[in-house]
Formats: sequence, C-alpha cells, structure tokens
Amino acid sequence: MQRRNAKATLAVMAAGLMYATTLLAAPPASQADRDFVAKVSQGGRYEVEAGKIAAMRGVTPFVKNFGVLESHDHDAVNGALRDIAGATGVVIAPGLNPEFSKRLADLKAVPPDRFDAYYITDMKQIHNKDEGLFIQEAEGGSAPYQQFAHQTAVLVKAHLGWLNTL
Repeated sequence: MQRRNAKATLAVMAAGLMYATTLLAAPPASQADRDFVAKVSQGGRYEVEAGKIAAMRGVTPFVKNFGVLESHDHDAVNGALRDIAGATGVVIAPGLNPEFSKRLADLKAVPPDRFDAYYITDMKQIHNKDEGLFIQEAEGGSAPYQQFAHQTAVLVKAHLGWLNTL
C-alpha cells in the first residue's frame, strides 16, 4: 500500500505542476466548470473528513490506511481545485452542504462492527460518481479544468482499483 500511496501522491503533485502554467492566463470559468466545481469540491471535502474518521475508527489495516490515503490525496486535490477556481473566478462554498453533512454524520454513527464495510461501500459509491464527473470535465471543460480533471480522474480510478480488490 505504501508504494501505491507514493504513486498516487506523485500523480497529484504532477497534476499540480502541469496546470500551474495554465493558471497564469486562465480564462473565466464556464457555467459547466462552475457546476463541476460545486459538485466535486463538496465530495472532495467529504472524502477528506471521512478519511480522517476511517483512519481513527477503521478496524482493518486496509481501511485505516485507505482513510489516511483518502484524506491526504483529496486534501491535495482540493488545494489544486481551490487554486484553479480562484484563478478562474469561481467561489467554492465553505464547509459541507446539508447532503454531505448528513452523510458524514451517518458515517460517524455506524457501529464499530459495521464501520469498515459501510466505509468501503460509501467510498466505492462516491468514487464511481466522481470518476464520471472528472471524465466529463476532462473532455468538455475549459483548459485549466480539463488538465486538473484528467489527472484527478486517474487518481480516482486508482482509488477505485484498490477499493475493488476487496
């Protein structure tokens, strides 16, 4: 898992370097870009918080380690998204919206003996949804978002691969 973590971290860092020059002359975001940011910023913030909970409450080493990975990787992705959003005039809502606040509360309330299975199912669900959003933006978003979405789709696919080994 450590080797996979290092590869995922390198992918996130490479994505940051690749789009950094694009941000210098970034055009304003389209409505589709704004909708994309609204959706994935909430999911990303949720994944960071859920990962922290899994790192503490997970029973198996896989869930604990995956929680750390989620929190780390999605924190980096969220930072990159904040940079692009700022450069293109998109405001990211602070905090979690009601849907993700409830989802986080539900995760916290899961009994210890069911936590790992619940968390893995939840992460599969959100990663499957996110993968589609990132692929769609990589194909149709404006330039800074396309690069970001393509690199993040690769990361999300890697996370799905690890989740689907269970």
